[in-house]
Amino acid sequence: MATKNDISMVGFAIVAYAGDAKSDLIEALNQARNGNFAKARDLVESANKNIVEAHNEQTGLLTKEAGGADMDVTFIMVHGQDTLMTTMMLKDQVEYFINEYERIAKIEERLDKAGL
Repeated sequence: MATKNDISMVGFAIVAYAGDAKSDLIEALNQARNGNFAKARDLVESANKNIVEAHNEQTGLLTKEAGGADMDVTFIMVHGQDTLMTTMMLKDQVEYFINEYERIAKIEERLDKAGL
């Protein structure tokens, strides 16, 4: 059985990993906006590693529950799940915007070369 404290601690871990990922993703977007696409992609990869760690924490509890353990829902766990899911959605959006910033930069470069 997972105690309420155990579940809360997993929730805290998920919040921490997802929060670190979110910070990397916001910085990745800033880097892409400034034309630093390689740095932006490195930050997305760093964010993804944190998302995987958050998933690993989550999977531990899911495995226990699937094995029949009683689970109490805690507010911090709900917050952790919310933070993780919104960060995962942010990751998809940031990747899209990095690609768009890069596409725009290439178009601008071609226009500059053409003297337009």
